[in-house]
Amino acid sequence: NAMKKFGVPTAEYKVFDDADKAKKYLREKGVPIVVKADGLAAGKGVVIAKTIDEGDSAIDSFMVKKIFGASGDKVIIEDCLEGEEASILVFTDGKTIVPLSSSQDHKRIFDNDKGPNTGGMGAYSPAPVVSLEMFDDIIKKVFRPMIDGFAKQGKLYKGVLYAGIMITQTGPSVLEFNVRFGDPETQAVIPRLRSDLIDIVIASIDDGLEKVNLEWDGRPALCVVCSSKGYPGPYQKHKEIKGLDEIKKMQAVE
Repeated sequence: NAMKKFGVPTAEYKVFDDADKAKKYLREKGVPIVVKADGLAAGKGVVIAKTIDEGDSAIDSFMVKKIFGASGDKVIIEDCLEGEEASILVFTDGKTIVPLSSSQDHKRIFDNDKGPNTGGMGAYSPAPVVSLEMFDDIIKKVFRPMIDGFAKQGKLYKGVLYAGIMITQTGPSVLEFNVRFGDPETQAVIPRLRSDLIDIVIASIDDGLEKVNLEWDGRPALCVVCSSKGYPGPYQKHKEIKGLDEIKKMQAVE
């Protein structure tokens, strides 16, 4: 709703608190279409339905079976955007915006974007799909209107703001916002940051970001997630992870 009010590009959407009405809209719009639980779901509350049956199943799982509890009291059904996804994180003190390097995470459990969404199976930074021109476009069209819009409402937002962006043929479009670092994107972005993270945090609090210039390691970084078999569904727990001491012997590639 804030994106619509502030003119930030995003997919056309409707919100439902009734499963039958949601299914009726699903049939009116057709597939592919996106069904989202309206709340926290550990990164797994989004289904890209390629058939009506898949859409119905997602609505039932969220709203009837309540697999994510109260997060399924409402669902958002929105148009399926086509393109390549990227993640952008920024720091702000409510006025100045200091962006971090771009990244891209991979949500599906299997290779080649197959299988259900997860909390993220890995990420890398920077994201080649985000050119310098596209990066500037995202700051101008996505973050600036949101942060300025908050300020005009008397809501001075300070801290980290995360945007999941779909890079479409017509430009950037927002999939989601989070008021936190992204996971697993952060594991790929922060190791490249040479500036002191605490200094940036303090500057965000104390209205001092306009004096901050970030320094970056030019080398790309990669994060790979290992998960127990069965994830993101029921999976085995209490499995011991071994061999971490061997990591200390590894040498960084310059």
